[in-house]
Amino acid sequence: MEWIIEIFRNNPVIPIFLTIGLGFWLGGLKFKSFSLGPVTATLIVGVLIGQMDIPVSETLKSVSFMLFLFAIGYSVGPQFFRSLKGDGLKQISFALVEVALCIITVVAVCLVMGYDKGTAVGLFSGSQAFSAVIGVGTSTIRSLGLPADMQQKYLDIIPACYAVCYVFGTIGSAWVIANLGPRMLGGLAKVREQTAQLEAEMDSGDIVPDAGTFVANRPISFRAYKAESDYFDRPRTVVEIEEHIAELGLRHFIERLRLRGEILDPQPELKVRKGDVIVLSGRRESIIDDAGWIGQEVTDHELLNFAAENLPVTVSRSGASGMTLRELKSQDYMRGVMVHKLLRNDMSIPVRGKTRLETGDVLTLVGLPQDVSVAVPEIGYSDRPTEDTDMVFMGLGIATGCFIGALTMYLKGIPVSLSTSGGAILAGLILGWLRNKRPTFGRIPRPVIWFMNNMGLNMFIAVVGLAAGPTFISGLREVGIELFIVGIVCTSVPLILSIIIGHKVFHFPPAVTLGCVAGSRNAVAALGAIQDNLDSTLPAMSYTVTYAVGSITLIFAGMVVPLVI
Repeated sequence: MEWIIEIFRNNPVIPIFLTIGLGFWLGGLKFKSFSLGPVTATLIVGVLIGQMDIPVSETLKSVSFMLFLFAIGYSVGPQFFRSLKGDGLKQISFALVEVALCIITVVAVCLVMGYDKGTAVGLFSGSQAFSAVIGVGTSTIRSLGLPADMQQKYLDIIPACYAVCYVFGTIGSAWVIANLGPRMLGGLAKVREQTAQLEAEMDSGDIVPDAGTFVANRPISFRAYKAESDYFDRPRTVVEIEEHIAELGLRHFIERLRLRGEILDPQPELKVRKGDVIVLSGRRESIIDDAGWIGQEVTDHELLNFAAENLPVTVSRSGASGMTLRELKSQDYMRGVMVHKLLRNDMSIPVRGKTRLETGDVLTLVGLPQDVSVAVPEIGYSDRPTEDTDMVFMGLGIATGCFIGALTMYLKGIPVSLSTSGGAILAGLILGWLRNKRPTFGRIPRPVIWFMNNMGLNMFIAVVGLAAGPTFISGLREVGIELFIVGIVCTSVPLILSIIIGHKVFHFPPAVTLGCVAGSRNAVAALGAIQDNLDSTLPAMSYTVTYAVGSITLIFAGMVVPLVI
């Protein structure tokens, strides 16, 4: 064992990656619906390996955390700035109220219990299940110029407090929002009924309804039908057929034809006679159920052997932003183009007639390349898969943000600064927004953002766990069961108050209230539980704006807590 410890101490890169690998593995294990998640699991593994007293680099910890913060800002930037006007203001206000309640609750409890700054940071990050607070709280404590022994004591206690409070911070928040929340709003049955009514209102009046749009991930289908119904007793032009399809209330498009044995692309004046074959595109359910008016479906491999585009498109044009999907579908440039799914902050949003598009949304368009290419510039810009990252943009962006954050002003002798943490996330917000407005530069592929987000945070947590290993057990004994109970209070009280305020003050519908409460707290597990209980994906629509605001404000809250205590 000694030689393994010696290797680890001389080569700390080994235990760091070992911690990350085992942390992701352990975090992926589930007991029923509960899992630790990679962050908490990585911390636990890091603490265990850290018992070997392995020296770790503070620079590595800072670099990885800056990558994480920049990625968070970059990914939510377009949505964050878009929400600062219009309908999003009400949800932004709610998110700010909820985060303020989280801060006030934790600060009040810490003052009553006499907790120090380190305990307060750990309690806040664990009870709110927001691990990024560990990083910004640590940076804030380091910037206060405290005596070295006191500073180290505060820093050593943070991981233990986080670990004690995190489990209920995750499970408890999901239970409070998804189970207690509906009871507070009139009972689960009543909330389900009101949610169903709201869904019906969002679908009403859709002039081009898509069958199956309740499930956004259903694929678009291309199928061939032989013209043999009475409708084709006389030759019909492509224009006549498409007008007839519209009269039937269907959203199908003619994509290809076999006329007298010859394969042709559709042209308005082409005439279809009995025995010809038509290829239609549309949602699978609609095609299967409603295209039989043409005739029998046929297998024609040669006719169906053509390329169809399946292209993610980011909404950035002012004309498309603010449109409902119903309005978008009615535009001339959407001829032959279907909306496969809609992502907002990487979260699937219900594809409904009255779902309103926002800047930064990602629509997946399906259709023939020539049709999709017409629609893309009217909506925004295509997000084609690529491996290229604008490293100049990313490197200079992070450096500039951290430099600005490091600048210090003195107000009556008190040093005030954003800190490098605040600078990094601010740079991400602004540059993510600029990328959306001017998509000619600043390309960072989504897989790279995912890597920066997950690898950055978990490498930071791995280093924290390894460094805290030697003092973690003693810290755990020090905080004990008392902090676990205090953590339950700090988790539950802000959520319960937020549900009441969302319903009584902001007058949100129940599903919207619950989605906003989960989003403001970045409670992903709670969102899944809400949607399961309500049997609806509607809460995801109110989750996204509040998630963007909560992601930023909770991080800055991590700076406020140690300053106030």
